Amino acid sequence: MIAYRNFQTEYMEQVKEIFREQEWNAYLRDDEKLTRAFSRSLFLLGAFEGEKLVGFVRTVGDGEHILLVQDLIVRRAYQRQGIGKKLFRSVWDTFRAVRMFHVVTDMYDEADNRFYASFGMKKIEEGQMVSYYRV
Repeated sequence: MIAYRNFQTEYMEQVKEIFREQEWNAYLRDDEKLTRAFSRSLFLLGAFEGEKLVGFVRTVGDGEHILLVQDLIVRRAYQRQGIGKKLFRSVWDTFRAVRMFHVVTDMYDEADNRFYASFGMKKIEEGQMVSYYRV
């Protein structure tokens, strides 16, 4: 059974495993920078099977006027089980009063683009990236 709970930097090795598996390699170049980034995050919620981190959502911002969903990622073996949706919904509901709620993703990632559009978010396209915002 998947349990959802907040965490900080105590699961960094598992965070790196997830990034490595999904080939989000930019995060893996500097362990100290990654740890600082996570420790300074506004909100971190993990999906756990026992003590195994299977996915997480991380946000940055002030939580009042601006919020950026920086990371939403789930291990491949756990995808398509509603985990990402539950993680994102938690952020969506927790920060429902934030005026500028944003997500940035790859323009060509069809699954991500369908996912954010399913929440009624609007998009702005530029270059290789697309930004979604809550209206």
